[in-house]
Amino acid sequence: MNKGIMTWLLQGDASIQYQTWRDLLDKEKPSLRKKIESEGWGQRLLSLRNKNKHWGRGFYQPKWTSSHYTLLDLKNLNLAPDNSDVKETLAIIFQNNKSQDGGIYPIGSSQKSDVCINGMLLNYACYFGIEPSWLETIVDFLLSEKTMDGGFNCQSNRKGAVHSSLHSTLSVLEGIQEYEQQGYSYRLKELKKAKTDCIEFILLHKLFRSDKTGDIINPNFLKPYYPCRWYYDIFRALDFFQGANRK
Repeated sequence: MNKGIMTWLLQGDASIQYQTWRDLLDKEKPSLRKKIESEGWGQRLLSLRNKNKHWGRGFYQPKWTSSHYTLLDLKNLNLAPDNSDVKETLAIIFQNNKSQDGGIYPIGSSQKSDVCINGMLLNYACYFGIEPSWLETIVDFLLSEKTMDGGFNCQSNRKGAVHSSLHSTLSVLEGIQEYEQQGYSYRLKELKKAKTDCIEFILLHKLFRSDKTGDIINPNFLKPYYPCRWYYDIFRALDFFQGANRK
C-alpha cells in the first residue's frame, strides 16, 4: 500500500488505527484497541448512553440512534468486547424484547421479529460475549426463516417473501460468522450449512447482479456506505469475505 495512505490511516481515529494495524499490517495492538472506548468515535458513542441504559429511547427507537444500531456501530469500531456498559444494555434487551417467535422484536404491537435485525443482533451480541443460552431462540428463529434459494429475506415472516434479499442475507451471514468465530456451538452444524448457502447465493449474483438477467440489481450496491447498518454494498460483502479468510 502507498506509504502516504498508510501514514494517513495511522493518524486517524483510534478505531481506524487499530484496524489498520490488524488488517493491513498484520499486528494486533490491544493497548490501542482499549483506547477506542476513551477517545474518538467510540468514546463519543458511549457517552450518549442514557440513564435508562439505552441509546435513544430503547432497543429500536428512534431507529438510527437506538441501542440496536449504536451497538452495531460499536462492534464495527472494534470496541473491546468486555465493555460493561454494552453488556448491561444487551442484558436489558434480551430480558425485555423477546418475542414469542424466539427473536428480538423491534417495535409495534405485533411483536414479530425481523430477520435482518436479528442477524445484526447475533453479530454484535456474539462479539460482546452474550450468554450462550440467550442466543438459542435467536438461532432457532433465524434458521426457521431461511428461504429455499439459500439466503434470507426480512419479509419472509411478514409478507411471505420466498426470494432472498442481499441485504438480509449478508446481515445474517455476518451474524453466523461472528457466532462461529466466538466459539458458540448451539446448532452450529446447521448454521455452517446456512453460511455456505448464503455465500453461494451472493456469489450466484456475482455480488451485485441479477442471476436471471445479469443486470445490476441496484446501483447503490456499488457505493460504499458508512455506517452500513442494514444496507448491502459490495465493499461490505468483500469485507465479510476477507474476514472469513475467503478469496
